[in-house]
Amino acid sequence: MNDKPMLILIAGPYRSGTDGDPQSMAANLARLESAAWPVFAAGHLPVIGEWIALPVLSSAGAGPTDPLAGQVLYPTADRLLTHCDAVLRLPGDSAGADQDVATARRRGLPVYHDVSEIPRLTPQGAA
Repeated sequence: MNDKPMLILIAGPYRSGTDGDPQSMAANLARLESAAWPVFAAGHLPVIGEWIALPVLSSAGAGPTDPLAGQVLYPTADRLLTHCDAVLRLPGDSAGADQDVATARRRGLPVYHDVSEIPRLTPQGAA
């Protein structure tokens, strides 16, 4: 087994089904973030596209419901996937997450649907 930590994109609903409601989007982001620790605990590095895209939007004076968001959110995930080793697809309807999965598969990256599917790295120094 490879002993190199993977950079794993956590993909799932963020704006989907929220009608632009900030509290619903925050709840979706919290759900995405809840998978970060299990990915990290398995020896890998989790990343969520919104962790990058939201500050980019903010620096442009925009937010996730602004028209500019479409030019930042999906492209950020696409660019990020050029650096990722795998995708963890969380449940829920999401065109963006489905696009992430399609991109990952096109690039030959593994797509996991549960943290338990992600290979655990042996801790350094363990026999």
